[in-house]
Amino acid sequence: MKLKSTLMILIFFCITLSVGHAKNKSGLTKGQAVYVPGYSHIYTGNKGRPYPLTITLSIRNIDPDATVQVTHAKFYESQGKFLRDLISTPVTLPPLGSTRFLIIQNEEKGGSGANFIVEWEADILCNPPIIESIMIG
Repeated sequence: MKLKSTLMILIFFCITLSVGHAKNKSGLTKGQAVYVPGYSHIYTGNKGRPYPLTITLSIRNIDPDATVQVTHAKFYESQGKFLRDLISTPVTLPPLGSTRFLIIQNEEKGGSGANFIVEWEADILCNPPIIESIMIG
């Protein structure tokens, strides 16, 4: 009987905590700077030869109600040296909109440790966009 009472109290607290968590809109934000790894080449074979890849940097606004502005997509090489910003003017993503940027396959900069810092902002609290890199060669 005591075990049953303890379990009931535990279940009550779990339900109470989850309801409270849903009310505080955790995870919503008005902007971020996001690190995204990428690989402009990988190594192949017994001799570790570089194999060039094309990088697609994809940014998807997953919020159904908010517009977001992508202000920077900074591209860095393996040693952390800044190469360039892929955005010259902010890109507006409407609700559920997306954009992409390419690092072409024959570009020799970046390396196996290439990465991006993507900065975005919104006027209201919203779901952060999904930002990912996809490589193909």
